[in-house]
Amino acid sequence: MQKIFIDGSAGTTGLKIFDRLACRSDIELITLTDADRKNPLKRSEALNSADIAFLCLPDTAAAEAVSFLKNEHTCLIDTSTAHRTSPEWVYGFPELAKSFENKIKTSKRIAVPGCHASGFTALVFPLIKNGFISSDTLLTCHSLTGYSGGGKKMIAQYELEKDNPLLKAPRQYGISQLHKHLKEMTAISGLKNVPAFCPIVADFYSGMEVTVPLFASQLTGGKTIDNIKELYSETYSKNAIVKYTEASDEEGFLSAAKLSGKDTMEIAVYGNSDRILLTARYDNLGKGASGAALECMNLVMGESPETGLVI
Repeated sequence: MQKIFIDGSAGTTGLKIFDRLACRSDIELITLTDADRKNPLKRSEALNSADIAFLCLPDTAAAEAVSFLKNEHTCLIDTSTAHRTSPEWVYGFPELAKSFENKIKTSKRIAVPGCHASGFTALVFPLIKNGFISSDTLLTCHSLTGYSGGGKKMIAQYELEKDNPLLKAPRQYGISQLHKHLKEMTAISGLKNVPAFCPIVADFYSGMEVTVPLFASQLTGGKTIDNIKELYSETYSKNAIVKYTEASDEEGFLSAAKLSGKDTMEIAVYGNSDRILLTARYDNLGKGASGAALECMNLVMGESPETGLVI
């Protein structure tokens, strides 16, 4: 039986992972008291006694946790931004390619993708890998997310300030174009240029919709919208978590809350022969966070990736 420790189990992602693992009989959870979770010595002991440890911490604290580790057999699964582009860490998105999946299975250092970056990378990585667009293509990304993506502070803001008129309408953020996911979005997808990124938070708890617009003129070698659909269908046909689907809109609308509460991701393509919309819909707390982390854990344990997930 694998021993599992969650460093940062009081945060939004950590709590979701804890709730999922508490229902499983194939693992043993290592837990700390409220006082001990802030004690570096107790955290270090728990990390080094675990087979697998989740780091659900701010970047600085995640880096600190890595420095505590002396047990070379402990596998770290980090949900922070700290290690997502580090060459010593494996990027935790197994559906991108078999090579990603194989590395996750044998790695002791796994970085869970960021919520916005998950959808962007799922859409753009296959296009660059297969030569549908060049690596120097200039791209734009729009991402609509529920407020739980902002963690405890934002959740409290939305749920306690219900009379605040500014919270009743969608709010764009990351307006400095320095969002922390941009480095990851660029590096993992294979782009040479940082995309223009427009994240938006709205008054719903969880769910996410990421859209990457393309002009047909940006496609190489005479590729068309139908070729993109065929590529996504082939890329995401062999697993239960990320799936390509044919035009599953809601009478011309796309709700970012469609997959709220689930751990799956839905890839779809809309538009026409001139202007194309690439879309990914999923839960920012599911495939965008805790669900992705648990999927990585399953692969490390030799289990089916969807074990314990909500499909």
